[in-house]
Amino acid sequence: MLIFANSLRKRHLIRQKQHTIMSRVCDLTGKGAMNGYNVSNSNVKTKRKFYPNLQTKRFFIPEENRWITLKVSTAAIKTINKNGITAVINKFIKKGYV
Repeated sequence: MLIFANSLRKRHLIRQKQHTIMSRVCDLTGKGAMNGYNVSNSNVKTKRKFYPNLQTKRFFIPEENRWITLKVSTAAIKTINKNGITAVINKFIKKGYV
């Protein structure tokens, strides 16, 4: 009976994950969607959204000896590669983005 309950619980969790909607916002920089227009050849404008290029990425924090998963923009990934994850997190905390 215990095995069945565990498998049922796992299926329930999988269903819950499928129904959650994640926001399209960078965890570090706060970049989000922008509004704009599609402009046709006849200059008819229709509304659209410009989404940031977000990637789900795992980073290792050596001070805490653990991995964290962040949804970050590609610009934030470049900054992390250049300066290091702890320096970038501290910088964004000081600026108030996080």
